[in-house]
Amino acid sequence: MIKNSVIFRSRYVLSILISFVLLAATIIPENPLYNLNWALLSTMIVFVGILAFFWQFEKKQVNSKMIALIATMSSLAAVSRIAFAAIVSLQPATFIIMITGYVFGAQIGFMVGAIAALVSNFFLGQGPWTPWQMFCWGMCGVLASILSLKQEEFRLVSFAVLAGLCGFFYGWVINIWHWAAFMYPLNIKTFLAVYASSIVFDGIHAVGNVVFSILFAGTFYHILCRFRKYI
Repeated sequence: MIKNSVIFRSRYVLSILISFVLLAATIIPENPLYNLNWALLSTMIVFVGILAFFWQFEKKQVNSKMIALIATMSSLAAVSRIAFAAIVSLQPATFIIMITGYVFGAQIGFMVGAIAALVSNFFLGQGPWTPWQMFCWGMCGVLASILSLKQEEFRLVSFAVLAGLCGFFYGWVINIWHWAAFMYPLNIKTFLAVYASSIVFDGIHAVGNVVFSILFAGTFYHILCRFRKYI
């Protein structure tokens, strides 16, 4: 079981690294990838990654209790995002997705993150950014599940640190889409400009994740662990 879980995570981490290498190649002039429409192509890469996770989930036997868990946690994350929408970059959804992935593993964490982004955008606005948000929040759940490996009890400090890092991770990945879609030319100057302009917002997201983790992570962990015993 553990071996299969590690293989599952390694496969998708490798695909993510390959995608980032391809995207990074667009800032190097005079190469075959330089003139491609990366706004479209990068979104297609992310969409394929999302489909891969959903396909893997479909192959797995899932009972009604697990479906109810995914629906509940996705809805909670979506509602919390909508409730804090007026405060730029403060995203309680990230913490909720991560604690779910920490307790229930990579597949459930990714599903909750992806569905939460999709559902909340019906209220906040759908667009070409939706697959990127689905992917980013899904990967936050996956990263939290990796942290839980070989940990017999919940460690708040390490979880809070990872939650803070995921705030930056989310912003940095979304910036790739913003850079590819709206910036011209695609070079190192525009790349750095996009990331510099978002550092404050990413910092708010990261600090918010840490605060939510400190306040609520222990309670959420014990509740979800009790539910896990009945699945």
